[in-house]
Amino acid sequence: MNIFKRIFKIGQAETNSALNQLEDPIKMTEQGIRDLKEDLEKSLKALAEVKAMAIRCRNDVEVNKNKGEDYEQKAIMLLKRGQDGSLEMAEADRLASEALVKKEECMVIMGKAKEDHARLESNLAQMDGNVKKLRQTISHYENELKTLKARVKVSSATKNLNKQLANIDADSTVGMLERMREKVEQEEALAESFGEIANESRSIDDEIDKALASDDVTVKASDELTALKEKLGISK
Repeated sequence: MNIFKRIFKIGQAETNSALNQLEDPIKMTEQGIRDLKEDLEKSLKALAEVKAMAIRCRNDVEVNKNKGEDYEQKAIMLLKRGQDGSLEMAEADRLASEALVKKEECMVIMGKAKEDHARLESNLAQMDGNVKKLRQTISHYENELKTLKARVKVSSATKNLNKQLANIDADSTVGMLERMREKVEQEEALAESFGEIANESRSIDDEIDKALASDDVTVKASDELTALKEKLGISK
């Protein structure tokens, strides 16, 4: 299994993407991790199947060992019966021989089961090592993916900020402020001009009334002053 080929392959992360563009590294990595997890699932299934076969072989060894020992005990018992006369010796020998043949068959099966068990245990050790390595690889790439996503987020934010800063024209900003200042000064001058025009537009009647009002105040003040002096007995 070529892990790097799975991680960096192009075309499976987004089937509808343009062929002339490189795939998004994050999507490619995610697809690679998904592929690795599928391989891990298949490997675990195969590991379980092989382990089940090893268990069966181990059980076969134990079963045939016990059966062989049982046949041997039966052969002994048959010979003893032939010896004590409870069974004809010829029949005892025949049956004992058959029991020993059965024992030998069990020993052959047990030996084959031992060989198969040893071979399967060796395969299990290798498969278990590959599964552990695959798990470590997946964990490594998942951590790398987290780091990659964080770096992409930071670099994207930095790029956008730098792009905004690059688009800022100091000269144009100063020019804009100058134009704003000119506009404000123009508005202020215009307001003052309208004020002067308003004063100039005042009617002659207003000016006459203002002048008379000023004289009336002066005369009234003079009369009040004369009356106050007379009241106090102050001569002119």
